[in-house]
Amino acid sequence: MAKTVLDFEKPVFELEQKIQEMRKYEGNIDISGEINRLEKKVQQLRESVYSNLTRWQRVQLARHPDRPYTLDYIDRITDDFVELHGDRRFGDDKAIVGGFATLDGKSIMVIGQQKGRDTKSNVYRNFGMMNPEGYRKGLRLMKLAEKFNRPVITMLDTPGAFPGIEAEERGQAEAIARNLFEMSKLKVPIIVVIIGEGASGGALGIGVGDRILMMENAWYSVISPESCSSILWRSWDYKEQAAEALRLTAPDLVEQKIVDRIIKEPLGGAHRNAQEAAMILKDVLIEELKLLSKLKPDKLVERRIQKFAQMNG
Repeated sequence: MAKTVLDFEKPVFELEQKIQEMRKYEGNIDISGEINRLEKKVQQLRESVYSNLTRWQRVQLARHPDRPYTLDYIDRITDDFVELHGDRRFGDDKAIVGGFATLDGKSIMVIGQQKGRDTKSNVYRNFGMMNPEGYRKGLRLMKLAEKFNRPVITMLDTPGAFPGIEAEERGQAEAIARNLFEMSKLKVPIIVVIIGEGASGGALGIGVGDRILMMENAWYSVISPESCSSILWRSWDYKEQAAEALRLTAPDLVEQKIVDRIIKEPLGGAHRNAQEAAMILKDVLIEELKLLSKLKPDKLVERRIQKFAQMNG
């Protein structure tokens, strides 16, 4: 499979390719000095490119097809994951995965939106767009976690809730609203992590928590830049301007007091080193869970409701 290279990454990629080509001849002629010089240059270029990303470029990184998804993180940071299926009403939505697992030796409930890597798996996962039964499945698992006094971790990565007629017929808006209500008063710790795209109510439907964490190159907004552009300018051509106006990146949302903490990614994005990205996330989650575990259930709920109430003003 060909590697996906974004436009702004091309200068870095081309230099990396040049170094790889030179290494093929390293045994025949002494070019180690030239290789070292190019490696220093590519490192400087990486730092220059990735420390000056526009908001639209971060949106592109959040959508990178090689970026780790929920199951990738679950596989790398937890043990003994047991996936649970179905909402006990209609069916099993493959756009959301969840189940019990252990993190640092402690039992948790982990739930997240899941995309596919190719056409076949994307169709299977409905491109990460949840139906009403997906939100009800998520809520069922959260209630199960509450019953057994287990903290909940949710991972947000969706272009939005599924907009089909059948989803509306089965109560899409009610399912999302019900989750917001129930999550606000769940009596166990909830940590929300925006790992990629956090679009609209589709993300918010599993996004109410005591701590809202966000990967460095993720985005979170009421609307995508393309949809915003099509509404304001009747064209998708102004998506870059829309992204700037929406202020949807992690630093923007920390400033707006919507997100509590930014999780650093490896230089170049999580897709450049998924294992390192997962280990950084794991350390942060362990730290956050230790702090939340000290709070009594009533205090958790009170603080959570207060937290979201303050966002309004």
